[in-house]
Amino acid sequence: MEFAFSGADEEFRGETRAWLGEHGTPRVDRRSWERTLGKGGWIGLGWGEEGYGNRVVGLTQQVVWAEEYARAQAPPRSGHIGEKLLAPTLIAHGTQEQKSRFLPPIAAGEELWCQGYSEPGAGSDLAGIRTTAVRDGTGSGYRISGQKIWTSLAHEADWCFVLARTDPDSRRHHGLSFLLVPMDQPGRIDVRPIRQLTGTSEFNEVFFDGAHARAAHLVGGEGNGWAVAMSLLGFERGVSTLAQQIGFAEELAQVVRTAVRTGAADDPVVRAALVRQWAGLRVMRWNALRTLGGDADPAAPSVAKLLWGNWHQRLGELAVRVRGAEAAVGPKDWSAEAPYEVDADQYLFLFSRADTIYGGSDQVQRTIVAERVLGLPREPKGAV
Repeated sequence: MEFAFSGADEEFRGETRAWLGEHGTPRVDRRSWERTLGKGGWIGLGWGEEGYGNRVVGLTQQVVWAEEYARAQAPPRSGHIGEKLLAPTLIAHGTQEQKSRFLPPIAAGEELWCQGYSEPGAGSDLAGIRTTAVRDGTGSGYRISGQKIWTSLAHEADWCFVLARTDPDSRRHHGLSFLLVPMDQPGRIDVRPIRQLTGTSEFNEVFFDGAHARAAHLVGGEGNGWAVAMSLLGFERGVSTLAQQIGFAEELAQVVRTAVRTGAADDPVVRAALVRQWAGLRVMRWNALRTLGGDADPAAPSVAKLLWGNWHQRLGELAVRVRGAEAAVGPKDWSAEAPYEVDADQYLFLFSRADTIYGGSDQVQRTIVAERVLGLPREPKGAV
């Protein structure tokens, strides 16, 4: 497809670049940055509905904003879960009361969200969740009990959208409900950060012990949680993948610079690997543009995840390979008493090990392609 930017898009690019240049530095804490974005009207550009404190722009201008944000190396986002996942889901499945209550604070950067999906025994196999939600004695809400894991930014979030089992006799994807749960419930919600190989703790375990959710905060109706949850996962792909590739391009450029500095680029095998990474990045962009163009291919999200997950993992391996032995060495001022810090190349290598797991593992993505697109027999449940 032909994906071109108009004159109006380029004017919008100039506005975007100027605003980010003025506000994108110095670094601020995540919550303050979300409020700054909200005041500028930059949250909720792609919602398709206005009137909640957000501005609405077309697809090409959403791409412009995402690309310029990545190029400016603007502060990391903590509101993207509410903006990119929950908000479109409420617009599609929520009541007017739910939209009026939750969308304005997201657009203003005032309320942050986390996602309560994965559990210790139900990660890639999300239908196996065991967290329960039962009606309380008054019938005005639900009591939620169970454990979620790998919950991004739960330690910062004000709210969590939780997939829980409301029918105790149900199995698999039946009998699930989608609930909006306030995180400020001391004694009923316990958030425990998970320390990663990188030394950081973006992910958390979350324990619910009778946590309360109002009946008015049930989205899509009781027992319809699976359909709502799958709809939400569909919003994970899209414009954001193009911005992601801007970051990938900068990481690749840094790996190339390191390869030249260390002399690793003189090795023809390394040069070939760098060229493959360059070509792979272009393939990902063309695939993303094809998807944005309205291609109804049901395999497109799975293909995109397989492409970027494996590409990024290979880049992480290259980043330490071209560094040589120094890539295995910690900072000079490291001590047993102080927490270690990894540099950018080491972080890229360590964090990218998870790229083929989170967001839907490679095995799950290949199964989707096999069953839903190629029409191959379904894999027997319980098969290894």
